[in-house]
Amino acid sequence: MAIEIKAPTFPESVADGTVATWHKQPGDAVKRDDLIVDIETDKVVLEVLATADGVLGAIVKNEGETVLSDEVLGSIEAGGAAAAPAAAAAAPAAAQAAAPAAEGEDDPVAAPAARKLAEENGINIASVTGTGKGGRVTKEDVVAAVAAKKSAPAAAPAKAAAPAAAAPVFAAGDRIEKRVPMTRVRATVAKRLVEAQSNMAMLTTFNEVDMTEVMALRSKYKDLFEKSHNGVRLGFMSFFVKAATEALKRFPAVNASIDGADIVYHGYADVGVAVSSDRGLVVPVLRNAELMSLAEIEGGIATFGKKARDGKLSMDEMTGGTFTITNGGTFGSMMSTPIVNPPQAAILGMHNILQRPMAINGQVVIRPMMYLALSYDHRLIDGKEAVTFLVTIKNLLEDPARLLLDI
Repeated sequence: MAIEIKAPTFPESVADGTVATWHKQPGDAVKRDDLIVDIETDKVVLEVLATADGVLGAIVKNEGETVLSDEVLGSIEAGGAAAAPAAAAAAPAAAQAAAPAAEGEDDPVAAPAARKLAEENGINIASVTGTGKGGRVTKEDVVAAVAAKKSAPAAAPAKAAAPAAAAPVFAAGDRIEKRVPMTRVRATVAKRLVEAQSNMAMLTTFNEVDMTEVMALRSKYKDLFEKSHNGVRLGFMSFFVKAATEALKRFPAVNASIDGADIVYHGYADVGVAVSSDRGLVVPVLRNAELMSLAEIEGGIATFGKKARDGKLSMDEMTGGTFTITNGGTFGSMMSTPIVNPPQAAILGMHNILQRPMAINGQVVIRPMMYLALSYDHRLIDGKEAVTFLVTIKNLLEDPARLLLDI
């Protein structure tokens, strides 16, 4: 009985997907819940699992083809016998039949004990250099070959290869080109960023924040924090998320969006945190971040990071968001102008922390300083609101007690 393999049901925000990788080929045995095929959408990669035991039948949609929600991708012959095991069973028989013909003058002279040891360890006796009289292979020669085989590095599995989107490596002096298709995630990011710059009155305002107090607080309590919260580490991002959510309460326009001729104000802060992955930039969302503790924020970000690396982010985790924070400082960025992610109205950019001389109370002192950038939609947010919003974040970070006192 043939069972159809269908694409997942896509949410309204996703029109279609692309067949990324078939993990099974026609004739391969499959078990229920085996990974059959990956579907790449604009946001995430979705896994399609087998719904029954059997054999993979015909493939209807090949890699690279576009598929719609619930469209048929192929079929499984439930209860069928795989062709692969039969071929594998035939291989030893063929090898045995061919063995007599292979033996002859090329077959080295070897002691019986050496031959037995070679067979037991999967060593081709013809590949062993004999040190005995007349080139005879001794047991000691085979022992050395077995030791060399065990110490040799194992071959990397096929899946360890670089991702399809990785840039090729060329030797010096090469004058060749290689053309590879963009992943759907990267193509969608490119399209949305161009649309944002074309359809939005986007401006960026800058400020700098003295990270002395935050760094001292983190240094003092990071070990106790990790111990008290089951291994969750205290980073800088949680302080920025808390400061941003507090500032969003005071400046609701920064947390709003434009829908046609209407302004939609959100009574919650769903903060997107930009994460880099092999397939491109993804922005999972911390729901109701204004209600989360520092530990909950750090735990959520750590989970998102792992899922992004493993390609396990769900569609729900990637949709929505009322405000975004991106941290280019992770890669050493000193200054940038982040692009707003529509329909959001603003995005906060963090940067590298560097020790710089600062004038404090008439004295030149060395302080850990970070540049902040707020890009915003000027159609919705006035310059004064944008600047004071960023100053609020600066003040909250330079005096973290304000976050507790709500001042």
